[in-house]
Amino acid sequence: MSKKKKDVPRNESALKAKRISASRSEMAEVVLPAMTNPLGKLLGGHVMHLVDIAAAMAASRHSNSYVVTASVDYIDFRNPINIGEIVTLKSQVNRVFHTSMEVGVKVFSENALTGERKHTTTAYVTFVAIDAITKEPRPVAPLILKSADEKRRWQEAGARRKARLALRYKKRHEKD
Repeated sequence: MSKKKKDVPRNESALKAKRISASRSEMAEVVLPAMTNPLGKLLGGHVMHLVDIAAAMAASRHSNSYVVTASVDYIDFRNPINIGEIVTLKSQVNRVFHTSMEVGVKVFSENALTGERKHTTTAYVTFVAIDAITKEPRPVAPLILKSADEKRRWQEAGARRKARLALRYKKRHEKD
């Protein structure tokens, strides 16, 4: 019995397990007046936009493919980010499923004058890897977990996925 064409990955090396460190991404920018509300605070929507970009970089690095945002499970705004501050986003893949990946993002603000840094936002974003030719979801390489922190993040990502899928299934049946 032969495999369906869709079941065979285009690039076998893409499925070799990768360390989480290979996906880690970081980006930074200065908060300018056009990005803020009347109180001089970075707009929440702009933070979400930056989170999506930082998370996509990590997902793309891990999967070596185009990625699309599938869901945002959680975003928590802990502290405001002020005009003139430097906003830094750090992201990494927490868990790989089959064609999808959960990416964790932490956002920090830094006062350029005092050097004070604050953890401002945490988010979990799920991406699906997309084949460049077929534009269909494609399998993603598994993760190599080394540290206790990586293993904890992996387990927590599984619990979030289970809750997300249960909610999706429940909503689908409520419409019937």
